[in-house]
Amino acid sequence: MSLNKNLNDIEKSQLIELMHESLRIRSHFELFLWMQGKLQIFLPHEIMITAWGDFSLGVIYFNIVSPLPGIRSDKIASHEINKFLQNLFTYWLNNAKAPFTLAAADNILHDCEFSNAESNYYLKNMKSGLVHAIKDHRGRHDCLYVLLSSNVSFPPASRPMLEALLPYIDSALRQIEHLPEQQPTTIKIEPEQKDDSLNILSGRELEIMDWVTKGKTNQEIGMILDISAFTVKNHLQRIFKKLNVLNRAQAVSKFRK
Repeated sequence: MSLNKNLNDIEKSQLIELMHESLRIRSHFELFLWMQGKLQIFLPHEIMITAWGDFSLGVIYFNIVSPLPGIRSDKIASHEINKFLQNLFTYWLNNAKAPFTLAAADNILHDCEFSNAESNYYLKNMKSGLVHAIKDHRGRHDCLYVLLSSNVSFPPASRPMLEALLPYIDSALRQIEHLPEQQPTTIKIEPEQKDDSLNILSGRELEIMDWVTKGKTNQEIGMILDISAFTVKNHLQRIFKKLNVLNRAQAVSKFRK
């Protein structure tokens, strides 16, 4: 299978229909049906892991789509898979940002241990992988896509096919709501803090608060400091906890004092 003239008329028709279907996805169930339908013709796989966030900091959220039992997002803890996802994104970033494949010799998920028995069994049975990502320079919210298979390898044309279909996979995912476990953890405010709480802010946190007091948004601060708006948000959540405040206005007031 390839994207060039070797595609026959039936394959071209299926590919176009697959692309159009991606624009109509509105629920997790519709995404599942789409992933297990015509997409399997062009990108055969058993598990798809999508991850997003700030990979440099390890602040990563993920979603799993698979017909296999036990392979569900809520069955796998972040600490069990985040390092694996970080390594894949780093490799992609340092190797021309091009799709790449993994084989059993690459020790797919070899270093991961999953507390859920079914998840551990099926994930450790994956013998090949296909990986691509998106570096979001504007929103600074990077995304990683990992297709896993129990076959020893993916078809030769899988890499250019994933490159062509990734915008449609990405678009389909952006049209559905996050699952509860995919939401950032809510910061619980401790009832008591010492008056010298500003002393426990790190240099980066002090720098961010300085820009917050000047009225800069997360996006603007991210551009100034060359970090993502997502990273700024996570820093602010930690700052709110340290200062024992609930929002930016309270943080600014305490910071100025």
